[in-house]
Amino acid sequence: MINCTFENGAKASLRHTVIDAIVEKDSQILLIKRSPQLVEGGKWAFVGGFVERNEVLKDTVAREVPEEAGYSVKNIRLFTIRDNPLRHEDRQNISIVFLCSADQKVGEHDEEVTDVKWFDLDKLPNEEEFAFDHFDIAQLYLNYRKENTKLPILDTLT
Repeated sequence: MINCTFENGAKASLRHTVIDAIVEKDSQILLIKRSPQLVEGGKWAFVGGFVERNEVLKDTVAREVPEEAGYSVKNIRLFTIRDNPLRHEDRQNISIVFLCSADQKVGEHDEEVTDVKWFDLDKLPNEEEFAFDHFDIAQLYLNYRKENTKLPILDTLT
């Protein structure tokens, strides 16, 4: 949470904004394994991170994917928004989830990640192996692929 004091002296506890990126390539999706020292460490997740000051959302996606997974991306488009305040109780991040296509391998993952792996859609990790609510995001993505739903999806999963 972000603790703020406004010009009129009023105080508020506000929520962070993060992006999550579903990176696609050849009917596979990219997942990262979070470093053990991080919250939900040792679990699989979509690439993601905090939106920085003066950064637009697509730029956050274009920055985070190479940092955490070593790939540049293209064709960035809005998938869904996850705003359930219970999605991770201590942080209550609002996640704006994007779809994008892998472009080129441009480097290696950073210290927040211990593994980067492409998964076939029918061979994803089990629910307990996913960090946060990323299993739910994966299920929403699989339904989108199956039903060819119009984007963005108004997310009703909790």
